[in-house]
Amino acid sequence: MKLGLIGVGNIGQHFANRLLAAGHELVVHDKSAAAQQRSVDRGATGADSVTALASEVSIVLICLPMPAIVADVCREIAQVKGVKIVLDLSTTGPSVTQDIDAVLSAQGIPLIGAPVSGGTVAAEKGTLAVMAAGPKTTFDEVEPILKVLGKNVFYLGADPSLGQTTKIINNTLYATSMIASCEALVYGVKAGLDPQTLLDVINVSSGRSFATLERIPQCVLDRSFPVRFTTALLHKDVKMCIDEAEKLGVPMSVNPAARQFLAFAISQGDGDRDNVFPIRHIEQWAGVEFGKKP
Repeated sequence: MKLGLIGVGNIGQHFANRLLAAGHELVVHDKSAAAQQRSVDRGATGADSVTALASEVSIVLICLPMPAIVADVCREIAQVKGVKIVLDLSTTGPSVTQDIDAVLSAQGIPLIGAPVSGGTVAAEKGTLAVMAAGPKTTFDEVEPILKVLGKNVFYLGADPSLGQTTKIINNTLYATSMIASCEALVYGVKAGLDPQTLLDVINVSSGRSFATLERIPQCVLDRSFPVRFTTALLHKDVKMCIDEAEKLGVPMSVNPAARQFLAFAISQGDGDRDNVFPIRHIEQWAGVEFGKKP
């Protein structure tokens, strides 16, 4: 297929690489000239604007960081004749997705909301979880594309916002368990436990989570803190989840603590750092560091 991809940043670049490797002809656009050129160097064709890209393809994929940006892009796409499907891979949230769907539907363009989970490593390997929702016939048409990007592709229903609801629930659960894990692990080190051994025990016991199995071993133990998903973006997702739950009258009393801690970390300059970097605040308060001894 000839596809368009708007957004080739930290995760989008891997989408571009995988689509090109699968034999698709790809047109890309990104506000970052360097990011766009990186995909062009891999074999994609660059477009100077959203309108220029949408004028060349019938299926447009979107991978952008903020809901407001996705909404602006979709409004621009809606003005272009010839686009048949919009596939939003971003974490846009259910309310904004419903607004976007109304704009696109008015022009006869179906929307598939298909946020992903797994981070940059899974994006590179094609092992992401994909949470897709929208008209079933449209989903069937784009499912082969989604299977290039992810290993576990779920269809969640005809309402394009259902995938977004699933994604923000998932990210909120991750955030809360990650912060709770950081607190507990720092306590363990201060009590005299070896960090690696403590993780090994937890990861074969009932306290394990994605944070203890993947993120903390890979990013904290060696003190590398590579940026895979920023603190600011995780805070955005948690806030969105809590706000959407409140709209439906669902009380949340535990998850707001995670939002508050992430907001504090952002106020300390951690917004652009990886979301596990704020463990350093807990370490500073405790007077110990969670990491392998030299």
